[in-house]
Amino acid sequence: MEVIKTSPIIEVNNVTVEFDGIKALEKISFELNEGEILGVVGVSGSGKSILLNVLRGSQVPTDGEVIYNLSHCGECGWLGVPSRAGGACPCCSSKLKLKAVNFWKEPKERRLIRDRTAIMLQRSFALYGEETVIENLMKSFDEGNFEGNKVKASVKLLEKVNLSHRMFHLAGDLSGGEKQRVVLVRQIAKNPLILFADEPTGTLDEETATMVDDQLLEFKKGGNTLVVTSHWTETIRKLADRAIFLEEGKVKKAGDVGEIVDEFLELVGAIKRPVVEVGAPIVRIKGLKKKYFSIERGVVKAVDGVSFEIKEGEVFGLVGISGGGKTTTSRILAGITEPTDGEVEARVGDEWVDMTIPGVYGRGRAKQYIGLLHQEYDLYSHRTVLDNLTDSIGMNLPKELAEIKANYSLKGAGFSEKKGNEIMEKYPDELSVGERHRVALAQILIREPKLIILDEPTGTMDPVTRRDVANSILSARNKTGTTFLIVSHDMDFVKDVCDRSALMRSGKVVLVDEPAVIMNELTEMEREEVEG
Repeated sequence: MEVIKTSPIIEVNNVTVEFDGIKALEKISFELNEGEILGVVGVSGSGKSILLNVLRGSQVPTDGEVIYNLSHCGECGWLGVPSRAGGACPCCSSKLKLKAVNFWKEPKERRLIRDRTAIMLQRSFALYGEETVIENLMKSFDEGNFEGNKVKASVKLLEKVNLSHRMFHLAGDLSGGEKQRVVLVRQIAKNPLILFADEPTGTLDEETATMVDDQLLEFKKGGNTLVVTSHWTETIRKLADRAIFLEEGKVKKAGDVGEIVDEFLELVGAIKRPVVEVGAPIVRIKGLKKKYFSIERGVVKAVDGVSFEIKEGEVFGLVGISGGGKTTTSRILAGITEPTDGEVEARVGDEWVDMTIPGVYGRGRAKQYIGLLHQEYDLYSHRTVLDNLTDSIGMNLPKELAEIKANYSLKGAGFSEKKGNEIMEKYPDELSVGERHRVALAQILIREPKLIILDEPTGTMDPVTRRDVANSILSARNKTGTTFLIVSHDMDFVKDVCDRSALMRSGKVVLVDEPAVIMNELTEMEREEVEG
């Protein structure tokens, strides 16, 4: 990929971020050129998200400086990319001059720069849930001082990410993958100086991720600048002009994308898959349907006649592209979403519980044995990790016993014993996004449920953490007989951990089989769609 040599739009000089004496970033230095994509790789907790927040103005550095080189209008204050210096201001026609802004020492300019940049955060969709998709987009055009027909521009952007058929749907009704695409085009609509994308494809299926990658590349072709973090190494290979490899808050290596990705992948080891004999069915779903209806949108068949069984001690996958009905099905099984029709039963001991019947004498009898990790999980920001794992979920234990149990669950979520002890007294905001995700997983594991539903469990995980979590799931199943339902687009992960999988398309289950068979079928179906 050819790198266009222009003035650096950002200079990062010896930036350090410290929490309670522990350096999350240490003496980070690099330049970001105008019009390029910089890729940032590293395992969970290496400092990727913290770095983006320092550049955007959400995390104050302990030491060092961030310099923005921008074209500036002395008359009206307009800011633009450095290459526009010497030209006319688009607002008042005055001559633009190059200005170096010390980002963290000039608060007025920092606020202006924040308004002219955009960020996509991991698992934080930040949409107006009670407004339609197109209304969400038009708000972004307003923020970017867009001149033109906002409706036509919004429709055009939605067409690019294959969501024009969802424009009148409420944003809160979309699937996680669909929300992620709306967030992308919302940020693009702001026409930012720089787009910071933190794991932009982490929770997306391969087809949708490719669509997002293509839009980021198209955005870059317009002369725009991006910083992208991703544990999906192929995303970094495809998008980035240069790359930085972070390790324990330091730059381990910077430069050629291919060399850095190859070195990063050397960290990934094998997943240990023990042979386990599963038991009798513990979940039965038959003819399950879920329909939504409104005057604006008509009938939406989120789930349309789904049937399958899950056996006790089995790791079962629910796979398919974004919007296929996976999450809705799992939420009905967890007793959160009401079905329109069909049968959903969960076995507690020898007794079958009807999950369509509300109340303590209905699904309430089984819900206490079911754990669910949502895509949009949440931790109590004002409580420590230990409190989040114990007191905040009603688990009142003596501190010493609470620490032992919490550390055990953290190991089950992929933390080493040393790392688990280190983060026990930290607050969620002091952790990386990937670490917060694993703490949320540990919050489910500590309850010791009989059935655990994980919705996109690998979305924010680097390959090393992904391996550790896969091994933890398999170990938990092996040692305790826990049953898992894995809702995921990550077919490689499903193949590594699942015994069987159900492939969903447009709200229907089209095949239940071993993951390898599902992968072949998925490829064939995609080929059929392309050929029409």
